[in-house]
Amino acid sequence: MLKKTVLTAALAAAFAVSISAHAADDKDLAAIRAEIQAMKASYEARLEALEQRLQDAQAAVAQAQNAAAAAPPPAATAAPVVAAAPTAAATGANAFNPAISMVLGGTLSNLSKDPGEFRFQGFVPPDGEIGPGARSFNLGESELTISSNIDPNFAGQATFAITGENEIEVEEAYVRTRALGNGLNVKAGRFMSGIGYLNSQHAHTWDFVDAPFAYQAFFGGQYKPDGIQARWLAPLDTFLEFGLEAASGRNFPGNDRNKNGVGASTVFAHMGGDIGNSSSWRAGLSYLRTRAAEREFDEAGMPAAFSGRSQVLVADAVWKWAPNGNPTQQNLKLQGEWLQRRESGSLSAMDESGGYRSRQSGWYLQGVYQFAPNWRTGLRHDRLSAGSTRIGLVDEGVLGVEAFPSLAAYNPRRSSVMVDYSPTEFSRLRLQFARDQSRPEATDNQLSLQYIMSLGAHAAHNF
Repeated sequence: MLKKTVLTAALAAAFAVSISAHAADDKDLAAIRAEIQAMKASYEARLEALEQRLQDAQAAVAQAQNAAAAAPPPAATAAPVVAAAPTAAATGANAFNPAISMVLGGTLSNLSKDPGEFRFQGFVPPDGEIGPGARSFNLGESELTISSNIDPNFAGQATFAITGENEIEVEEAYVRTRALGNGLNVKAGRFMSGIGYLNSQHAHTWDFVDAPFAYQAFFGGQYKPDGIQARWLAPLDTFLEFGLEAASGRNFPGNDRNKNGVGASTVFAHMGGDIGNSSSWRAGLSYLRTRAAEREFDEAGMPAAFSGRSQVLVADAVWKWAPNGNPTQQNLKLQGEWLQRRESGSLSAMDESGGYRSRQSGWYLQGVYQFAPNWRTGLRHDRLSAGSTRIGLVDEGVLGVEAFPSLAAYNPRRSSVMVDYSPTEFSRLRLQFARDQSRPEATDNQLSLQYIMSLGAHAAHNF
């Protein structure tokens, strides 16, 4: 009996130990499983973070490569410009948050002639912003720019012009590629055309208060088409770039023809390089071809309209000098462009229509010298040539030459001198005097005081 009792007790104890051990094993296994799960989640999070860092680094490298491919030769001799890019914009710190900048500008103008009577004698009145602007205090064109990388393949930018007339205009709004490689970049939307030299620069980067006469007469200020642009940078030691644009053709000297497909096309080529350690240069040729249909203008109170083909040829060149490539103390820039516009088609007025043909040109030459840190002075001369104009309605005796007084031959010209002071790269004050002879019966002496202030990250400017 005792043996039986002892055996029973031993079996019970063994069973209890077995149950206890099994329970302990289950707890240990659960703990191990939980630890493995936690480690797995932690490693997945760390892996995702590393993958994101890798993607950001690849995007930054692609952006730097595309920027280097699209940019002209290093502007070692370029003068400092207002609102140079802070490093945050260049290094991709805003990869997922758009960079926002604002440029504020305004002028105080004293004009000896009524700006409402301004015109380019001998030229069809252009559409756009021409002339010296209004007298007294004027709020200039403020620019609001928003830009960001979209993904490793695309980036986008929008620039809105806020005018003193309480209007908001889309100056630029485009997407561009970032990773095509082989020196190729494509841009689509509204952009400042690559034609000429000055056209692709925002107004706050200009060396004078206003655009040259030739840009005003032939482009209405600047040529900013809606379309697509492709640029290719040749793999050479010397900077060599080719560009092609296809656009709607709604911009002056064209107009809206309610037409499908390509309404205007532009081709351009730029090349440049360094001359020793102190000089650099760039030169280019550009060609624009577009059409107009009933492009209206007012001729001494009489409505008139041009229909036909318009072609613009541009040759540009710029040379920059700074001692040993350091522009902070002293530098010099010489810049000039020659433009020729040819138009052929028909000109209608007073319910009559006849042939029209013109070949007109214009040029400007300017020099800007930084003679001390933060101080510059500059001189510019503009000239237009009315050239040869054939008006069928006049040649055929349908209307007299007095019916088109604004087209009477004349060569408008202007000389401007300026001095500006830039306390920092984000601010500039400029005083400019111009002697304007855009029409034969009046000489307009124009005195302007301008301020330009930049807020926020702003992209680096072109050479």
